[in-house]
Amino acid sequence: MEDKLFGYMQWPEIEAIIYSEHDRPKQILGSHKVEDGVLVQAYFPGAVSCEVLVKDREPMMMKAVDSEYFAQILPDADIPDYMYQVTYGDGHVVKCRDAYAFPATIPEEDIKKFQAGIHYEIYKVLGAHPMRIRGIKGVRFAVWAPDAMRVSVVGDFNQWDGRRHPMQRREGGIHELFIPGLKEGELYKYEIKLKGDTVVLKSDPYGTLMQKRPDNASVIYNIYRKHQWQDEVWMKQRKKDRTKEKPEFIYELHLAGFMRPDAVIETDDEGHETVVQEAGFYNYRELAHKVADYVKDMGYTHVELMPVMEHPLDESWGYQVTGYYAPTSRYGTPEDFMYFVDYLHQKDIGVILDWVPAHFPRDLNGLARFDGAPLYEHPDPRRGEHPHWGTLIFNYGRKEVSNFLIANAMYWVEQYHVDGLRMDAVASMLYLDYGRQDGEWLPNMYGGREHLEAIEFLKHLNSMMKKRNPEVQMIAEESTAWPMVTGDVEDDGLGFDLKWNMGW
Repeated sequence: MEDKLFGYMQWPEIEAIIYSEHDRPKQILGSHKVEDGVLVQAYFPGAVSCEVLVKDREPMMMKAVDSEYFAQILPDADIPDYMYQVTYGDGHVVKCRDAYAFPATIPEEDIKKFQAGIHYEIYKVLGAHPMRIRGIKGVRFAVWAPDAMRVSVVGDFNQWDGRRHPMQRREGGIHELFIPGLKEGELYKYEIKLKGDTVVLKSDPYGTLMQKRPDNASVIYNIYRKHQWQDEVWMKQRKKDRTKEKPEFIYELHLAGFMRPDAVIETDDEGHETVVQEAGFYNYRELAHKVADYVKDMGYTHVELMPVMEHPLDESWGYQVTGYYAPTSRYGTPEDFMYFVDYLHQKDIGVILDWVPAHFPRDLNGLARFDGAPLYEHPDPRRGEHPHWGTLIFNYGRKEVSNFLIANAMYWVEQYHVDGLRMDAVASMLYLDYGRQDGEWLPNMYGGREHLEAIEFLKHLNSMMKKRNPEVQMIAEESTAWPMVTGDVEDDGLGFDLKWNMGW
């Protein structure tokens, strides 16, 4: 049997697994029917032995065909339900299911819609999603990284070792892997091996929760069915008020700037003060009551929150976003933020979010050069960089990038019940020469300074928002005299409902 086993070994493929370069590991790892039964192959760095466990059967030792790479032929006509029992060099023993025994679950139709830029719920596909496959609980991970040599899921659950869970490349540069046994609350990142063998760690662009700064790992968190919404009256009334002729009195605030607990300071006998605890943050639930009381007392109808999306720098007020799908963990969990919106709605207060699709920061864990090449940003620095802000500009002409942003707008409206989005820095999106000197910008195909791809993105977003959520307000912070900002898309307008006029 050992001769037959070695006859099935594909040594170049095994070497690619061991050197962590394989982007289609399911071709070799896991279980596969062969002429002599079922061939099982596994790679466990640090292991000294591995057994296959099948119910009502004695454990079967796997052959170490190359150090920590194991293989065995099971005497079965069909693939059985099996687990591994792995013994590591330090003596501890782990039982686990085979991540490579599970099929890919993302339908090709979802991938095609994403490639076309029209998957308005792509956040339900990409990212980390707890689910059951074949009755087994686990988490499916999926990320878009077309230029990566290899992508792995890493976290505490695998010692942050990118060799342990390489992902399977799918069409369009999507990488997917279901890891059985994982639960909510686990930290994770994507380890991306770039061309040239450089390895980087990236937070999940579609992650729904991130660690509190300065840490920046993504956290497995299922936002669905978490919160029992109680704002039915508000939501029904909102649909009736589609004319937007009802007066609004909007209070813009930064949650930490509105109110936060004081720092704890101790004074010694000589009068010297020591900060024992820095000023903290109130939870979204606490803030809901404090904000609602103030807003009602002052007579406001709406609050407009400076960005609540995850961001690393307090001083940015949230305008340099690293987690577009994650409410900042400074104030709690996504469920806590749902409570915030729900409570304000129950108090007849609308919630508008400042939203930043104009640019993003260069933080190494974020979107910048995500898979080793410009992916979310435009590759030409004359279009892909803001010289004054030091940030990067989205490549609006790339369908998957446009889809990332449009789906993000839908996400906050449809999953968090927000009543409007105030889009930051629209003027910087409309003009190719915004903030640039002669020779620092690249004209459009007609030789003009209008950013045609960004204009198309805005029209696409606003038209789809009106189709899916016509009662939601789309507001542009546009500081120039661009015509038809609130004009209908059908009349060549941008399709916004309101213009937030800085020079009023």
